[in-house]
Amino acid sequence: MARELSAYHRQIAAANRAAIIAAATALFLEHGYDRTSLTRVAEGAGVSKATLFKQFPTKAELFEAMVLAAGDAPAGEVVDPPIGDFSGGLTALGNAYVELLNRPRMEQLLRILIGESQRFPELRERTFDFGTLPVFAALGRYLRAEAAAGTAHMDDPDAVAAQFLGMIATVVFWPRLIHGGWSLSEDETRNVVDEAVRTIVARFGAGRIRPAATPRSSREG
Repeated sequence: MARELSAYHRQIAAANRAAIIAAATALFLEHGYDRTSLTRVAEGAGVSKATLFKQFPTKAELFEAMVLAAGDAPAGEVVDPPIGDFSGGLTALGNAYVELLNRPRMEQLLRILIGESQRFPELRERTFDFGTLPVFAALGRYLRAEAAAGTAHMDDPDAVAAQFLGMIATVVFWPRLIHGGWSLSEDETRNVVDEAVRTIVARFGAGRIRPAATPRSSREG
């Protein structure tokens, strides 16, 4: 049975992990995925290769952790909205998502991921669990809470979350990866979030008209 690490050793491990991810971020952004080696990351982080490999056995795993770290947020930064104001709650979380999308490192790292994953099977086959990011997790909790309270009606909160975030990212984020000069004003960005909120509220809010059940054909059993 593995012995549990002491608080001191957990602190050291966390510090090493943070140093490794910081060094990896700088190297990946400067040199790309192909030309960044784990040896250079270990040197940049000031740790041994054994320490690095213990936390990140492969470069793909390190890259995944780095992308997720770029989208992380300090504890308490993403607050769960109060239940009952479906429009207000979605607006708050939509704005938090815009803030995430506007982080320079997130854009650069996803550009590397999209551009280089086709050349590197180990990177392409990674499962990037973006659901662990605070904004995504908070949205999932919020939609489930609204559904449980009866202030929204939805069968699949995860699908609704994907629809909501997709409507925002399609305008605010993805064009920047294709058109270098793409930018939106604050008013334009706010309007994108508002339109996404109105669409979701109209489709899933408690006040919507629920579709009538389709009658079964007389030929069906």
